[in-house]
Amino acid sequence: MIASAHIISAMQDSTSGDARLALDLALTIRHDGHGGVADDLTDSEGLTTWVRSHPDALPGAGASTADAETLAAVREVRAAVRALFARAVRPAAPSPADAARLLPVPEALARLNAAAARVPTVPVLHWPDDAEPAVHHHSAHGDHDLAAVLARAAIAFLASPERHRLRACHAPRCVRYFLKEHPRQEWCKPSCGNRARVARHHERHKKSV
Repeated sequence: MIASAHIISAMQDSTSGDARLALDLALTIRHDGHGGVADDLTDSEGLTTWVRSHPDALPGAGASTADAETLAAVREVRAAVRALFARAVRPAAPSPADAARLLPVPEALARLNAAAARVPTVPVLHWPDDAEPAVHHHSAHGDHDLAAVLARAAIAFLASPERHRLRACHAPRCVRYFLKEHPRQEWCKPSCGNRARVARHHERHKKSV
């Protein structure tokens, strides 16, 4: 029973990591601070920087240098993830960043599944003496494919109960998705809540004048 509890705990930690990685990929499309939308993955250098900021989640992150082919594959995965995030938050509205140009859900599913299958992997159980057991998926051929890793993280997250915590922030100028931490949370961060309350106050004042 204790071993089973440890494995369940490790699975929960893994799911949380998948959620964080999938969310971080989606959030490479963000508000630019000037009323528009910025994209952190417009070129290979941007992807390289993003990968290197995730050394614990992505294999070989510290030494990775993205090329144009990898960039195109990751951008395809991101488009699929954002379309499926939009589906996950229904009936609420999706992020306004790309609400008018989301992939159709069947295409998003096909794209994500195809990316996940780019490199076959096998699960390997690790259980050090001083840590909880954890399952890592290793390439059957010893190769790592960034798009496949990201697609599998997104699939694991979207198939988990964590998906029900996903929300789109609709504060003024915000385009982020976030995971709801408590029942009353409406916004991704306090600053968004402050902007939303100010906007509501101005709107009520305009109607009363």
